Amino acid sequence: MLTFLLWIALFPICWPLALLALVAWPLVWLITLPFRLLGIAVEGVFELLRAIVMLPARVLGGGRR
Repeated sequence: MLTFLLWIALFPICWPLALLALVAWPLVWLITLPFRLLGIAVEGVFELLRAIVMLPARVLGGGRR
C-alpha cells in the first residue's frame, strides 16, 4: 500500500520516472525471486541444524517452562 501511495505521489511530479518504475518493478521482482528462494532454503537448513543441536536438551527436559 505504501509503495502504491509513493507511486501516486511520484506520478504528478515526474511521470516518466513513475512509468519507468511501473515497468521495472516486475523485472526487479523476477530478478530477486531466486535470491528470496535461496534465503528461505538457507533459513530452513539453519532451523533444521538448530533443532538437531537442541534435541538432546529437549529430550532431557530442558525445554519445560
